[in-house]
Amino acid sequence: MRRSKTSVPYVPQGDLRRIILQIYHDTAANGAHFGRDKTIHKIKQRYFWSSMYKDINNYIKSCILCAQFNPLWQLVSMDFHGPITPTTQRGNKYIISLTDVLSKFVVTKALRDNTAQTAVRFLKEDIISKFGTPRCILTDNGT
Repeated sequence: MRRSKTSVPYVPQGDLRRIILQIYHDTAANGAHFGRDKTIHKIKQRYFWSSMYKDINNYIKSCILCAQFNPLWQLVSMDFHGPITPTTQRGNKYIISLTDVLSKFVVTKALRDNTAQTAVRFLKEDIISKFGTPRCILTDNGT
């Protein structure tokens, strides 16, 4: 990790790191339970330590309130990629992907076409039957 151009204080290992994480993630004055990227952005503007990205990520993953109010499988994004060349031996030239926005869990599948019917079949057979129904599916409507 590179340090920012402006000098920020180094935070030694110990309780101070935990206190900084609590202040920047848990308190209403700092946004109260922002996600990983916003929390990293806020902290790195004022502090530095070598494992801060990992520590922030772990802290947010272990946050009970975040897990309670931002459960997995609420918002997923789905998209087709392709056509991809060369076509596979089975005639597949597209890849469909579905990503859980919160966890970044990804499911992909190679497909022959990129039609709406194919997308629905993928959702039924590969997503809903195995993982349950997501609350909201975000797509770009084929653009």
